[in-house]
Order: sequence, then C-alpha cells, then structure tokens
Amino acid sequence: MRIMIGADPELFVFQNNQPVSAAPWVPGTKEEPYKVQDGAVQLDGFAAEFNIEPVMTEDDFVNNINSVLWQLRRMLPDDAQLKAEPVVHFTQEYVDAQPDFVRQLGCSADWNAYTGQTNPLPDGNVSFRTGAGHIHIGWTEDQDINDPVHMDSCRMLVKRLDASLGLASVVYDREGKHRRELYGKAGCFRPKPYGVEYRVLSNFWIDQFKLQRYVYRTTMDTVNDLIEGGDKWKLPERVVELAINKSDLEYAWKVLDERGATL
Repeated sequence: MRIMIGADPELFVFQNNQPVSAAPWVPGTKEEPYKVQDGAVQLDGFAAEFNIEPVMTEDDFVNNINSVLWQLRRMLPDDAQLKAEPVVHFTQEYVDAQPDFVRQLGCSADWNAYTGQTNPLPDGNVSFRTGAGHIHIGWTEDQDINDPVHMDSCRMLVKRLDASLGLASVVYDREGKHRRELYGKAGCFRPKPYGVEYRVLSNFWIDQFKLQRYVYRTTMDTVNDLIEGGDKWKLPERVVELAINKSDLEYAWKVLDERGATL
C-alpha cells in the first residue's frame, strides 16, 4: 500500500514583537490556495497557513516543509517575523476591529474519533488564536467521506495516532493544554477522499528539523504498525484520550519511553 504524508501548518506574523494579522501579505484562501513550489500558501483567520505536496519519504517531507516555509517568509516585509507559536494572544480591541473573514474560526466541522460525532465550532470572539500543525495521511483516492467503512478506517487510525503523536504533543508542546481550549482535543480529525487529516497537533514541530523528522517517522511507524496488524500503538482508548486532553505528562512520557519513541 502506498502511503503519502502531507501537512498544513499555521504560523503567525509578528511586528515589533506583537502579533498581527497575516492578511495584508499572504495571498490565497481556503477555497483557492496560492500555489508555490512544493506546496501552497493561504490566509486562515489571523494566521499564515501553508500546505505541502504529499510525499513518501522523510527527506522529501522535510524538504517540502522548509521550501514552502522559506517562500512564505519572503512574502513578508523586512520588519515582520513568522513564528510557529501554538498560542498567540491579541488584544480584544484588535480582534474586534478585524473583518469577519479574519475573525472566523472553524471553517467547517471536524470529527471526534472516540464519539463518531462532529466537534462544536470554536468561539471566534476569544482574544487568543492557535496555530495548528495538522498531518495528512493518504492511502486511497476518491473515497466518499461519508462512507461508514472509510469513516471507520479513519477513526481507527486516528486513535492509534493519538497514542503516538498525540501523546508526543503532550511532552513536546509547551502550550498544548491552553491550545486545546479551542482546538486539537484528542481524536480530532477530518475524513478526506484520499485518507484522513489528523488535527490534534499544533505547530510546535515546525521550527526544528529533528521534530519535523520525528513527526514524519512516527506517523509512518503508526500507519505501518496498523496495516501489519501490530499493537505497538494500540492502547486503552479512554486512557489515551484523557491523557491528551488533561496533558498527563507522566503517562505520555511512560508510553513513549517504553516504545522507544522519545527524541
């Protein structure tokens, strides 16, 4: 089975050490991303979002991430910086002054792998924003996202990814608990015609090569273990779900250490 891995991280623009909307400089929208080499860029609320062409190797994954990231940085003025911050605080006055398309959160609903139900849309009136680092896994094509068999496959994989990547985010994401007030609770995903979008991770892994490689390797290890009928990442579902949502660092470290999955 050919497995393709992609990503669509979100980052924030800072000027004079203050976060600002990326709207003046970042082209592209959710409906029409702006194509660049190795991927595309787009505005997503306050954030600058980019996506990469899906790949089959670790080196290609790292190359595409950093290629598009370099192009995105070049779109900004000289006095602006692009930062991979999981949580960014704006003043309420600044949020209120933005147009509706910038303030909007949650362009479409995502799903909870544990309940099989859609998650509620977050409140766009809060003064902080979160930066995602979603992972896309492709193993098929042209699937009906409402097909129960495809949905079950997505849910099964997402629960395994929670046990590997989700618990890793508890260890390595310094703002994980705060971010999950809006986004990224355990089991968060969207079914896709090509596979699934795993939506639990923040952008904590974007700025370091070793974390980029860790995310790719862990994703592939989890997918391959499931395909091969293994149980390396088959853990008690309720325990994993609570550990992520409550940021249980002790449990997360224990699981990763036992499986040789720490950095």
